[in-house]
Amino acid sequence: MEKPITMKPITILNKPTIKIDVVSDVVCPWCYIGKRRLEKAMQELSAKYTFEVEYHPFELNPEMPVNGTNQKEYLTEKFGSEDRYEQITNHTTQVAAAEGLKFDFDKQAISPNTRKAHAIVQLAKLKNKAIAVVENLFKAYFTDGVDLSDDKNLIAIAVHAGLDKQDVEKVLAEEASLLQVALLEKEMSKLGISGVPFYIINNKYGVSGAQPSETFINVFKEVSKEVAAGDACDVDGKNC
Repeated sequence: MEKPITMKPITILNKPTIKIDVVSDVVCPWCYIGKRRLEKAMQELSAKYTFEVEYHPFELNPEMPVNGTNQKEYLTEKFGSEDRYEQITNHTTQVAAAEGLKFDFDKQAISPNTRKAHAIVQLAKLKNKAIAVVENLFKAYFTDGVDLSDDKNLIAIAVHAGLDKQDVEKVLAEEASLLQVALLEKEMSKLGISGVPFYIINNKYGVSGAQPSETFINVFKEVSKEVAAGDACDVDGKNC
């Protein structure tokens, strides 16, 4: 008599794909915090789902001078007082530290215009380097205090992430690249997005703000229920 076949646990090869469109600005501290929380959630569920992440531009201050402005003076005026500036930046720094990020607002001398940075991210998307470029821009600004209004710094950050120097220089020199960023931002505005970070899940669900990783996990699990399975025969015989 033949021995029964012992079946091992089945591994599903075709994991459902969850698409995440991230709208953010590289000088938004909560966008960096949200990025890390999102990544932790994706890592937690990496065995169950495949994630596709795409970044879209948003400028917190599109009227910022090309050469930027004094960061502390700008934020102090924005927040209403120096005491309020200290309160907000200290709180943000503490929250970031809980996510493994080091913020150093004292190093941030210049609050930059970010349109050129966004243009580089758009280039990076074509080269499949966007995630690395976005991470490098965030770290450069919030941890290292790099002046993102300086083209030389932007080029160095992009090259370190794997982009070709000449390609980056060309993007920074082309008015069309900056115009593309402005047009993309208008598209985000048409969707009703007025603050960042903002996350669009599977082109259907919106998540606003740097939500805790647990919130992202719950959203992904709920969204995955609607991800269509491939064609198959079912037990009731209605499909074949």
